[in-house]
Amino acid sequence: MLQALSIRASVAGTGPLRRGLLRAALAVLGAAAFALPASVKAQSLPDFTELVERVGPSVVNIRTTERGRAAAGGGAEVDPSMEEFFRRFGIPMPGRPGQRPGPRGDDEPQQRGVGSGFMLSADGFIMTNAHVVDGADEVLVTLTDKREFKARIIGADKRTDVAVVKIEASGLPFVRIGDVNRLKVGEWVMAIGSPFGLENSVTAGIVSAKQRDTGDYLPFIQTDVAINPGNSGGPLLNLRGEVVGINSQIYSRSGGFMGISFAIPIDEAMRVSDQLRTNGRVIRGRIGVQIAPVTKEVAEAIGLGKPAGALVQSVEQGGPADKAGVEAGDIITRVDGKLVEKSGDLPRIVGGTRPGSKATLQIFRRGATKELSVTVGEFEAERPTRRAQAEQGSGTTPVKSALGITASDLSEAQKRDLKLKGGVRVDAVEGAAARAGLREGDVILSVDNTEITDLRQFATVAAKVEKSRAVSVLVRRGEWVNYLVIRPNR
Repeated sequence: MLQALSIRASVAGTGPLRRGLLRAALAVLGAAAFALPASVKAQSLPDFTELVERVGPSVVNIRTTERGRAAAGGGAEVDPSMEEFFRRFGIPMPGRPGQRPGPRGDDEPQQRGVGSGFMLSADGFIMTNAHVVDGADEVLVTLTDKREFKARIIGADKRTDVAVVKIEASGLPFVRIGDVNRLKVGEWVMAIGSPFGLENSVTAGIVSAKQRDTGDYLPFIQTDVAINPGNSGGPLLNLRGEVVGINSQIYSRSGGFMGISFAIPIDEAMRVSDQLRTNGRVIRGRIGVQIAPVTKEVAEAIGLGKPAGALVQSVEQGGPADKAGVEAGDIITRVDGKLVEKSGDLPRIVGGTRPGSKATLQIFRRGATKELSVTVGEFEAERPTRRAQAEQGSGTTPVKSALGITASDLSEAQKRDLKLKGGVRVDAVEGAAARAGLREGDVILSVDNTEITDLRQFATVAAKVEKSRAVSVLVRRGEWVNYLVIRPNR
């Protein structure tokens, strides 16, 4: 601006020709100021109106009822703090349109909950969350044009929280499925659903993270899109109008939205829905192991390098992994060449393997990598584990090692009960071993990647440990095994 003013001042004292040239130069400078590259122009906020008009009709409201018992929580997913809001503004209580208080018969349907869903096909297949329809005697689907249908449950999978229901109709608007791999952190996304029973509510935000592991069977898409009770089962959409996820969970201390919500990736959900539509259930592979994460400290101590893979804590007796030679304490790093980056990857990879087929497990055991062939079994309900009780009286005199561990040999009865070939029982701990978390009653299976067979060998191995470095100890506690890292010099 200051530069333009100085040019105008100089124009006044020049001849007609020079004034014309200067005016032309000023015009060029002005045009250049508005011809900035696209990369430095401020981007405008997205307009969701066209997207809502196009996709909105394929999103449905789902209400469930049950007979012969009162619905839990009063029958509607409403935060008590919201009741006054709905009362003051004359809005029917969510999930209870037109409902008036009064006595109900035992056989009269009781409102159970409210959720959302979206059309997968023109003939009435609808995807939603398993927890939306779980335990329902009747499922009612309301379209945006206010038509209402009774739906039948085709199948529901609690492990992924995906369900498919069907209404008898045709020519229905349905969604387009997007590619989750193209979804980027920071990208704008939109949700449509029925929060607190308010049908076809639209909220928007950005993708906060991908592959968020919350301990469930699937990795989630994390967003800051406002999601509240009733949004469950509704679609998460990209700006192309494609479904990239199913809104499923929120992080909350109050029951309402607090800025963090989670969606099931649509590619995983579609794999589940295809099986539900074909078989009515999901068929998954299993190998019969209980696993835990590998920490950075453990990975360094055992020579694995980086924290990756799944630590096998226990192996089901007679199960696929047991027959293949997998042992407690092994770290599974690959399945059929697929990298197990974190422990949660293992059940997802194995679950997607066809039962009855053979798979190659790459494992890390006592400082070396080896491969085992396993015949994948079919997933079934988890069996209760039996806690083995370690008995006293092995008949050997306890020995205190250089690591600050007093141990004794296992009796033959203890070995049979624990299904172990060797190891020593911890009778007392002190110093660095106690700080590492070792307890009385633990069974030590290996020290510094050396398998422990008996007390004499344990004392020999422990005596050779260098006090200047960390030592890995594989410990059995009840039915589980885990690595502990002892640092003698601390």
